[in-house]
Parts: sequence; C-alpha cells; structure tokens
Amino acid sequence: MDEASRVLIPAGTAFTADDVTFWAGKGDRPLEQAIAEADLLVSAPHAGAAIPAELDGFLAPEFTRRLQYDYTDVSTSAVVRRWAELDPRVVVVENPHPRMVRDPNRARPASLVDDLREAFDRVRAAGRGQRVDLTGVDAIRPVTFSFFPLIEPPTSDAALVSLAAAFEAVGDRGLGVYERTRDDLVERFIAKTLGTGGTFTALSFHDTMNTTTRIDGAVDAPRNAADRLPDVVALSNRGDAHGERRGDDAVTMDPARLRSLASAHRVAFGVPDDAVLLNQPYLGSQEIIRAGARFAQVANDARVHGAHFDAVQAEFLREFLLGPANTAVLRQPGTGWVTPDEAHIDGIARACAAAWEAHRAQ
Repeated sequence: MDEASRVLIPAGTAFTADDVTFWAGKGDRPLEQAIAEADLLVSAPHAGAAIPAELDGFLAPEFTRRLQYDYTDVSTSAVVRRWAELDPRVVVVENPHPRMVRDPNRARPASLVDDLREAFDRVRAAGRGQRVDLTGVDAIRPVTFSFFPLIEPPTSDAALVSLAAAFEAVGDRGLGVYERTRDDLVERFIAKTLGTGGTFTALSFHDTMNTTTRIDGAVDAPRNAADRLPDVVALSNRGDAHGERRGDDAVTMDPARLRSLASAHRVAFGVPDDAVLLNQPYLGSQEIIRAGARFAQVANDARVHGAHFDAVQAEFLREFLLGPANTAVLRQPGTGWVTPDEAHIDGIARACAAAWEAHRAQ
C-alpha cells in the first residue's frame, strides 16, 4: 500500500462495547471485577485514526495519510492501552473512529445539517486552504486544524443532507458505541463509588503537537505562543492556572486534588514544574464538562456516602508521546506516519501509572 493512501476501516464494520474497552487481564479478569477494583476511567475520544470506508468518497483528494493521522490523537492509543495492561486500577475506553466522523469532545449539534451548512459557508468565504474560525460549528469540520481541505463541499442542499446522514449512520457503529460505552461506564463507577466511598475520576486523555503541518507534509510550523503546550502535559479542570474556580464556571476537579495530581506527574516523569501546567493552554472540553455536570447531580449523595468525584482532561505534548526519533521524522516533508516506539510508550505508560498511584497516596 502506498504510504500516502488513507487507512480505512472496512465498510459495514460495527464495533461493540468490548471492542473499545480495555483493562488489565482482559480475557481472564471480567470487566465487573475491573470496575470493582479501579478508581479511574480513562477515555480517549480522539485516539482512532482509521477512516470508515463509507466516508472515503466524501474526503478531499489531497487528504494524505499524514494529514489523516495528524488530525487525530492517535499517539494516545498506544499509551492508554499499555497503561491498561499494566495497571489494575484503570479502565480505558477508546473511540475507534477519528474525530472527522464527529468530535465527541464537542457538544453534539442540535442539527448536524445546520452546523455543517454554516461550517461550509465559513470555509467557502475564507477560501480553500485559508484560516477560518469554526467556533460553535466544529463537531464535524470541513478542514483540518492546519486548514487543509478535509471534506469536499457538497454541491447542493440535498448533497449536504446526504453527507450528514452518511456520517451519522456510520458514526453510530463506532463513535456512537464509544459514547454509549463511556457513559455506561461512568454510571457503573458512580454506583460503585457511592456504595463503597472513596474517589472516582474520569480522565479525558489527549495529545496536541506544538507545530502544525505545512503544505509539503512537514509538521514543523510553530503554533502561536498562547496555544503551545508545556513540555509534558496540561491538566485541566475548567479553572485557572492554580486549578481554582474561574468566574462563574464550576471546576470539574477539586483544585487541591488537581494540584496534587500535577505534583505527582512532575515526580513520576522527573520533570520541572513548568513541564506540567494547569489549564494552560486548554481549560478542558465537552467530556469533562459532561462528567462534571453528572457528578454535580450526585453531589448530595456523595457527601452522605463519603464519595468524591473528579473529571480532568490531560493534554499531553504529542512530541513527548512520539519520542525524539519519531518527532524528527514528522518534521520532514512526507505523506506517511510513524510506528510507535514500544519501549518509549512503555515508559510513558508506567510513569502515568506511577503518577496516579502517588496522587492516591497524597
């Protein structure tokens, strides 16, 4: 296969909850036991990279494999799966579809057709390949974050309706399974934690690169300083740089516990303070907002039962997850992607497990 060609999921593929859920000893240790022993649900909403074949015909012809993978957080997949293998206190749920199908870390549109129509109108007004603001209509984007064409503009309103219907139908067999499984697991962990006391945390796991892609495929165009991640990870609870409440927005994780978590990450990864920041540059998005709202609904019961519920987003620097050798490959022009460095991934997964164990101890 040409390395420039897109990687596709065979047409008709339907995922199950078991396909997208991972835990230590899977196959020998039942999920019920994993939930009983775990206190952390790691969701990876952007980890999928392969595109459902049914949607390939809607994509721009210049959308190469490198652009396909760059428009995901695919580097998180190897990390969270390895972490799940190593750590019996963790359950992982991973989206098998890429965010291009629909981004589960955005609020679900009331009308996908209306949002897509507005998004295509904005892209058309900006010009093909030009920077465009898609705020509020970016659950499905016609362009990547580097503003490369992603979805070919429909030529009529009927074609737009057909496009939206195709994305919805295919998405329900993967993305939809992920969302339903994630929400079911949150409810099962809530019930368990209310019954036993203690703490349950929903962690939304992401990565972002501090550079974007040039026309020749080199991922080496620096982001604006305000958008750059620290050297390891940004931990977010919708608060300020200390994890404290910002204005009227409720925080999704207790500020002191968030600071404890950041300290544990600095020690586990052996990095200085500024390599792990709070709510910089991102505050955290829909997954932790949704989880935080659900936890607020059970706050009274939690107080009665001595339970604590937190939701936090971890946005790792993609260069850190890739490692220096793979990062150097992607700095060069090209159309392909890289193979994960298994030893490097193992080290990161072990450090994640150590960070959360230290956080529990604190």
